[in-house]
Amino acid sequence: MKPRNRGFSLVELMITVAIVALIAAVAVPSYRQYVMRAKRADATGALLRLASAQERFYLQNNTYASEALMDDPPPNGLGIDTATERGFYVLSMDPAATAGAYVDGYTATATADAGGEQADDDDCVTFSVDNLGVRTATGANTDRCWR
Repeated sequence: MKPRNRGFSLVELMITVAIVALIAAVAVPSYRQYVMRAKRADATGALLRLASAQERFYLQNNTYASEALMDDPPPNGLGIDTATERGFYVLSMDPAATAGAYVDGYTATATADAGGEQADDDDCVTFSVDNLGVRTATGANTDRCWR
């Protein structure tokens, strides 16, 4: 009796490798886009928290804070860190026109950290919100960036 071979032939192995490579070629870029889209929540959440803090400040002081970030803590600012919670974006805040000590508006911006993971997200590099609640983002579709 002749013994039976109990392995894979080279052709079967190469077919399996080709199928796995094809699946990986489709799945990895799709997964990367999903991860970048999920990390956008770091920017949108931080901006909405900053806007909420500005509105609380306005209710208490009848003016918006001239500085929102850590380098100018209360009573002139909000004491919010310049980096978002997970560190993917950098926050900045520009006060609108001021009349003396009165600040009548602001625009808060979150920009992808240049050396961070979100720097490759060409669709939504910067996000911003102003005192009227108008949300904007770089890219073709602002709504897609903010969801």
